[in-house]
Amino acid sequence: MNHGYLLGYDLGSSFIKAALIDVETGKLVASASAPENEMEIISPESGWAEQNPEVWWENLKNATALLGKNSSVNLQDVLAIGISYQMHGLVCVDKNLNVLRPAIIWCDSRAVEIGNDAFGSLGEDVCLKHFLNSPGNFTASKLKWVMENEYDLYKRIYKIMLPGDYIAAKLTSEIFTTPSGLSEGILWDYIDEKPADIIMKYYNIPHDLIPDLVPNFH
Repeated sequence: MNHGYLLGYDLGSSFIKAALIDVETGKLVASASAPENEMEIISPESGWAEQNPEVWWENLKNATALLGKNSSVNLQDVLAIGISYQMHGLVCVDKNLNVLRPAIIWCDSRAVEIGNDAFGSLGEDVCLKHFLNSPGNFTASKLKWVMENEYDLYKRIYKIMLPGDYIAAKLTSEIFTTPSGLSEGILWDYIDEKPADIIMKYYNIPHDLIPDLVPNFH
């Protein structure tokens, strides 16, 4: 492998962290985070938790700029980028990758009842075999909440994404997801090894809202 660097991002609900690793030595070259103070979590109702994905993107750019300032590395020498992120969130975008509403993030509890009802109706055996979990308060249930409560907005959705999918799309201008990403949203069927028809049919979620699949290491 040519000498170069690996760039890692950690998209948390408080900060965006970035790190550069030297490929040859495996050593940390530089790290940075943004913003200086924690990102806001918006809570318009009790139990709700939302963030603006565009704020994530702006802070990711700021953290990247700090990496350049904190090291002598030419960022054009980055060979690969890895993204870790806050799980179970729901990002809704249009065809131009414009965000349609604030992301419903991991600690939002508005969809608990929806997921519990699905678990009761579909049955424990089906859910645990196919999804390895209850639909619970995960991404699929959050999307069902949007469908039921914000239908005009829901009709404008081109694709739904996990938070990490959104950052990858902003970096590449291509919208993809992964089996592991869908699995955390209870949108992956481990028996059939494809997007979860069972829960999508139950929630009336069309398949064309799901981005095309790529491997985790792409």
